[in-house]
Amino acid sequence: MSGTRSPSKTAPATENLWKLGAILWPFVAGAVAINLFLLGLIFHSAGWAGNIPPVAALIGALPLSLPATWLAARWVRGMIREAEDR
Repeated sequence: MSGTRSPSKTAPATENLWKLGAILWPFVAGAVAINLFLLGLIFHSAGWAGNIPPVAALIGALPLSLPATWLAARWVRGMIREAEDR
């Protein structure tokens, strides 16, 4: 009851990028898939290429979502650390 923190306390999930990335991955993958689909629509309207079907956008989002998830997890962890410092 002295007001000190216990040294055996485990770190929250937001400190580990792997755990935070696992939480964020479905949302990031969905955002990447939507962006790919809309990019295909923009290219189609500009006459550069055919449109991207939704299933192809979902499949293409799988490899592209890994680096996007890593960046999103780093960004969220930075925001959490900034909020904890205040």
